[in-house]
Amino acid sequence: MNCIKLGKIRHATVVACTVFLFLTGCSPFKPTPRQEPVAPLPAAYSLYSEQETDTGKWWESFGNAELNRMVEEALAANFDIRVAWANLRQAGAEATQANADKYPTLEMTGDYSHAREYVSSTKRESTGESHSIGLGAGYEIDLWGRIRANAMSGELDYMASREDLKTSAMTVAGEVVTKWIEIQVQRRKKRIVAEQIKANETYLELIELRFRNSISTALDVYQQRENLAGVMAQLPQVESEEQLLLNELAFLLGKPVGSVTVTDAELPELAELPHLGLPADLLANRPDVQSAGLALSSADWAVSAARANRLPSLNLTGTGTYSGGQITTIFDNWALKLAAAVVGPIFDGGYRKAAVEKARGEVDEKLATYESTVYTAFKEVEDALTQEKWQKKYVEAKQRQLDASRVSLHEALSRYSQGLDTYLPVLSALLSAQELEVSMAEYQMNLLLYRVELHRVLGGTWMNDLERPKARSATAKSENVSNEGQS
Repeated sequence: MNCIKLGKIRHATVVACTVFLFLTGCSPFKPTPRQEPVAPLPAAYSLYSEQETDTGKWWESFGNAELNRMVEEALAANFDIRVAWANLRQAGAEATQANADKYPTLEMTGDYSHAREYVSSTKRESTGESHSIGLGAGYEIDLWGRIRANAMSGELDYMASREDLKTSAMTVAGEVVTKWIEIQVQRRKKRIVAEQIKANETYLELIELRFRNSISTALDVYQQRENLAGVMAQLPQVESEEQLLLNELAFLLGKPVGSVTVTDAELPELAELPHLGLPADLLANRPDVQSAGLALSSADWAVSAARANRLPSLNLTGTGTYSGGQITTIFDNWALKLAAAVVGPIFDGGYRKAAVEKARGEVDEKLATYESTVYTAFKEVEDALTQEKWQKKYVEAKQRQLDASRVSLHEALSRYSQGLDTYLPVLSALLSAQELEVSMAEYQMNLLLYRVELHRVLGGTWMNDLERPKARSATAKSENVSNEGQS
């Protein structure tokens, strides 16, 4: 009799598995792939470069070992990157949770009871005990692909979070290089101002000597003293800006203020334009574009899950229990129960229908975000190219102006020393030349920063090699110790 029952159970199990394999292969609400480009781009950029393709660590082309080390430190310790790693860890756990519904659940229960009773009529005590062990299994057959859609959406969210991490790395690397260049420029400005102070002190001594010899007027002396004081007044501002930049650099490196020093270095020469590739390459080289595309795909699968959720679901359950009065007899008494339940909405006030509409609205939002991200990436590259192109011409024009200003200063000094003119033309030419000398440092800095921005907005593949930073918290350290002990 028991053999017949077990045979029927096996037959029912085989049938259920066959139905399961057939039904889980169906995904009637699978998102339809988009045939045309969501955000078509132009065929080429406005400028062209014949350089070889290089999507690696672009900052190494500046040839400064200290800068390279700082960027690597920032990629390992920057706070935004550490937050991105934490978000990636959470997204991975959520993806695992979403994927877990694809598998059956199995739970175990155990029970033990001990009773002691005193019977007054017989004045005797009686004791008893019972044991039971149970197993429970449950599984939802994915009739309409809802579970698969949720799992796909979670996996795509995880991949998007990975691209967000790369975006943070791309941004941080650019910021570190920018701060390093700005610090070097502030120091160049400081050297220029120091040289100007010496030159103005020399001019002042000359004018005072001429004044004592009744060749110059007191007004000439006062004007030159004012000019000297004005140049000296620039130093505190330059020193302050340098310190602020050092503070920002320390923060980017994940270190406290005052713990980072930067060695003086010459600014790198501007090389030829890097390889630009095609605008379509941005779809693969820009992690923010990748993230937006993955988020759009995730929203598509979320719509599939919401649509499938409006239909009935089929749940299979099975329980088995073993019990006995004594531990040795626990397997003598057993019971096995299999059940299937169909659950479907009849009236929910439009809740599930609204959930589908909400999911479709999120697709519209993600689609607009993706298009905006793609066109923003293209715009950023074009902006960087345009800024560098015209900044280069601007620097050349300003250099010609500075050369002319120095010639004018030399001529004014010559005429003044010969007594052919007053000191006012000298003062005017001196102010113009010295202002241009300081400004030229900023103009050249901006030219380099536009190149840094171009490297940043072109993206690359170097972010694929990011390594998770070592845990700093006590909780993480204890987890690591525990994991090592288990292994």
